[in-house]
Amino acid sequence: MAESITTPRPKGAPLIAGFTEEGEDLSPLNLASANVSPLGGDAAKAHSHGGGNSGAKEASRAGRLSSFNPEDFPTLTGREEDWRFTPLKRLKGLDKLELDGAAAPQVRVVTEEGQDVLVETAALDDPRVAFLAPEDRVAANAFKGAGQATIVTIPEGVTGVRAVVTLRGEGLTPSAQHLVVIAAPGSESTVVLDHVGTAVLSQNVEIDVQEGARLNMVSLQRWDDDAVHASDQQARIGKDAYLKHTAVSFGGDLVRVTPSARFAAPGGEAHLFGLYFADAGQHLEHRLFVDHAAPKCTSRVLYKGALQGHDAHAVWIGDVLIRKEAGGTDSFEANKNLVLTDGARADSVPNLEIETGAIDGAGHSSTTGRFDDEHLFYLMARGIDEKTARRLVVRGFLNEIIQKIGVESIEEQLYAAIEAELAQTEI
Repeated sequence: MAESITTPRPKGAPLIAGFTEEGEDLSPLNLASANVSPLGGDAAKAHSHGGGNSGAKEASRAGRLSSFNPEDFPTLTGREEDWRFTPLKRLKGLDKLELDGAAAPQVRVVTEEGQDVLVETAALDDPRVAFLAPEDRVAANAFKGAGQATIVTIPEGVTGVRAVVTLRGEGLTPSAQHLVVIAAPGSESTVVLDHVGTAVLSQNVEIDVQEGARLNMVSLQRWDDDAVHASDQQARIGKDAYLKHTAVSFGGDLVRVTPSARFAAPGGEAHLFGLYFADAGQHLEHRLFVDHAAPKCTSRVLYKGALQGHDAHAVWIGDVLIRKEAGGTDSFEANKNLVLTDGARADSVPNLEIETGAIDGAGHSSTTGRFDDEHLFYLMARGIDEKTARRLVVRGFLNEIIQKIGVESIEEQLYAAIEAELAQTEI
């Protein structure tokens, strides 16, 4: 194994809603609502499905404020659409305190022997850094406090690369961090961000998938129980480039991950997957944004989560914007939640904003529910006891996402993590 270590040290009751493609199999959930919403061609003209925003300006993702200066954003009150589900007191000051870049988790990069990956530390004014501006106060505050950036580069034309970036936190000092992952033209690689230990961390991750590159990006949030983590993960996708981004959140007290995929040129493709398992008292939040700003691009989003225990809370917001210049777009997003016990809550809101009718298709799906009694009866009728049957249903529900990761060692660890979660429940 080849290893590179870089440590930046700067000086200074469930909500239930449903929208689904016609004919989609919604099992194993007993859904309270499921409505067909297929879109495409003329049917998509001027379509917008919002999540309860108070005004058209706030509801639209087009033209939203972005800035590297936290003072350009208003002080958070919890009444903002982007923050209405987030318990601000549990952010531990990431939105307003001066953050310490030196206290951020150490960055350790490991690749297989002989693989060509460049790891370096750069100033925030480096032209390879800060190509996508933060869209909220917490991310902007992280940029202000990070001090410098760690850049991981997959060189042009290099294929078969697998890099594991371990970020191990060792304290609860409010901290900031900036990472950049560059997939150079024609490269093909897998990059894993593995967050472990404990931290109070606001983090910006910029992902540059350049022309013809293929990047499998995995972000694991496997924190200790007391960790607080806000991670803004923005991707720019070039001409004919491909991004698969998978976010997996199990640990932490409060975890808020905001991935985005922004198409900068025609022919791009993005697949955004997610998996989360919220226990008692945990707040796990994922806010997605797919920006179709170029023609003939494809996006698919699928997030699945399970919840158990009193005050377990999962939030999923999926925003897709298809701009008027994005003809030939093909897009679909879905979120599915399985509530295992009383006292857990899932908020799920898909938003689809379309400015042109010249698209191949677009739609969204959101489902939240409990076990399907028919599935349980089927298994129990074959001699399987109820407890084992319930666990088999949960495993099958979540395994779909794990199998998409494409890294066998990580998949095995996640299977084990699910078993550990299930061992804590009385289902």
